Amino acid sequence: MKAVFIVIDGMGDRPLKEHSWKTPLELATTPALDYLAKMGACGILYAIRPGLPPGSGAAMLSLLGYDPFVHYRGRGALEALGSGVDIQSGDVAFRTNFSSVDENRVVLERRAIRYPNIGDEYKLAKIINDIRIEGFPEVKVIFNVAKEYRGSLIFRGPKLSRMVSSSDPEVVGEKAREVKPLDDSQEAMRTAKIVNQFSEQVYQTLNDHSINEKRRQEGSEPANYLLIRGASTLMALESLESIFGIKTACISKDPMARGVAMSAGMDIIEVEGATGDIDTNALAKGQAVVDNIDKYDLIYVHILGSDVASHDGSLENKKMMIEKVDGMVKLITEELGLEETVIAVTADHATPIKLKKHTGDFVPLVIAGKAVITDEVEFFSERACSRGGLNTVAGIDLMQILVNLLGKAERYGA
Repeated sequence: MKAVFIVIDGMGDRPLKEHSWKTPLELATTPALDYLAKMGACGILYAIRPGLPPGSGAAMLSLLGYDPFVHYRGRGALEALGSGVDIQSGDVAFRTNFSSVDENRVVLERRAIRYPNIGDEYKLAKIINDIRIEGFPEVKVIFNVAKEYRGSLIFRGPKLSRMVSSSDPEVVGEKAREVKPLDDSQEAMRTAKIVNQFSEQVYQTLNDHSINEKRRQEGSEPANYLLIRGASTLMALESLESIFGIKTACISKDPMARGVAMSAGMDIIEVEGATGDIDTNALAKGQAVVDNIDKYDLIYVHILGSDVASHDGSLENKKMMIEKVDGMVKLITEELGLEETVIAVTADHATPIKLKKHTGDFVPLVIAGKAVITDEVEFFSERACSRGGLNTVAGIDLMQILVNLLGKAERYGA
């Protein structure tokens, strides 16, 4: 038996009054996902716990079988690892956004560089990497563009701590926050000073740079600041192969998802046309599953574009992404069938388009395969899956369920 585990990032949503109280998933056309619902068992899933809005990194750790309350060390290191950055023990990593601020550091735009108007981010990254932090010459800056406005920032040097707060106010119109220590350690206080000094130098260096002057002349917001969040260090995880005895791989273009997968010892399958955005080639991801399934017990496929659409508040793009994934599921199901393949589909969290942020709502789950006892559910949606035979599943239990269906689970006790 083989398993294909598909996570549609941010797919879960809430009913829309203007659309007869249907969710985006209910409004989308999803014959392949509905087929899995009819042929399998459905339920609802909380990635971490009911009512708790999960960050994607913590949620994905849980979905792969790791307790996020034990293992999660922040998202910055995961994104750095997944972006190919040489992150080392002792480094402190952060997630960043190229943003636009005024002279008072009030945020005018949290995501200053967006597709298709991209390219400046790489030029600005070179400038940032040349910054030497005043007063802290022993600390090295390593900055890497992840995608468009997103990047990873690493500080390398002595006496650093991940226990510092974020500078991102998470809304437009508020001033970028001063980074503060989150404990009383000298390392945390020192790291907060370093981050604040660095942030000010970034503004002073980028604000009047010719790249941003050109952006202003063209009518674009300047990318003159880095909003910094998610301070973290590398995690030390036991591999999935060691825990469950299965060989696994990941298909994703999202640096964070790749970082989680790499931390879990999964191979990364590169797919041409995968972008981590709404323009991703989902069919190419499906074909990569078909082409590589013989090498692995389980292939984990992560789709980010649905969450991108959700954060943008775009119903049209969210429906489009769900339907793209449905086409990918159709390809996988037709090529591999359900006799020798278990296919599981869920989300890491809900991102309602009206709120444009993660919530603690449940998400739908379907598992289909010959060993699965079917239920009466005929459609894949939040509402329909809530009536399914799987009932409520905790994210941390899902991998064990899949390993059991693969016939790889070891007995516990006598």
